Amino acid sequence: MKRRKTARTLAFAVLTALAMTATAFGQRIWVGGGFDRGGWRIPSKWASIEDFDGSFNYCRGFFTSDRREAGGSGWNTDYPGSDNNFSVRLAELTRVHVKLDATGQPDHVVVALTDPLLAHCPVLYMEDVGTIHFSEAEVQALRAYLLKGGYLSADDFWGTEAWNQWVREISRVLPPAEYPIFDIPPGHPILHALYDVKEVLQVSSIQFWRQSGGQVSERGSDSPHPNYRAIADERGRIMVVMAHNTDIPDTWEREGEDRDYFDLFSPRGYAIGVNTIIYGLTH
Repeated sequence: MKRRKTARTLAFAVLTALAMTATAFGQRIWVGGGFDRGGWRIPSKWASIEDFDGSFNYCRGFFTSDRREAGGSGWNTDYPGSDNNFSVRLAELTRVHVKLDATGQPDHVVVALTDPLLAHCPVLYMEDVGTIHFSEAEVQALRAYLLKGGYLSADDFWGTEAWNQWVREISRVLPPAEYPIFDIPPGHPILHALYDVKEVLQVSSIQFWRQSGGQVSERGSDSPHPNYRAIADERGRIMVVMAHNTDIPDTWEREGEDRDYFDLFSPRGYAIGVNTIIYGLTH
């Protein structure tokens, strides 16, 4: 019988990993303005062919925004903390082999959508996608990546305007008449790839959560609940996963800054993130 971990088990696993200060491989957790040891920052790191050896790289998609959304900063929203911390925890909580750099840190990279190196990314992450505007070259390159087996995870965009803009742009890549957007049902395997996720959590950025006295809907009545949606190919393979009206990557980036925020959101945030990866790597 296949054993699955509950959210409580996940919480214990992540808390244990945090207490160990990510000693495996000398990896360090990003905390606010720097790591919890050393106090230094990671600059933007553009992908090079040397970064890819068949291991897992957190590939952050670079794109141009044509407007700003409150709480977002375009392509680099939650960068590099979420990229680093998720990679650390993925290595600790699963058997996925995460690529490390010369310092022992996860070798996460930034990749332009038109860069041929995109083909080396098993998963592409993009945040604040409700501000995106693709060039025609990006449309063609992203379509080719997805149809050839690529997998895109889009997160941290809020409200009706952001959703409509994202739908307009991703529809240029994958026309909805052929590749419709659908709600991922609770029983879908992506929600149970490793951890049993009963529901996708709604979580705001830590700044909004603090300033609002613990609220999790960043757009109020215009973001009443999270939406977890996908686009699949003609065989049913999910190509795009979309978490709308929630900020799951902040549960990774900010895990070491506030124990209450961590306890409330990070275990469930990691559960969703890990399931997303495991499903994408095995389907």
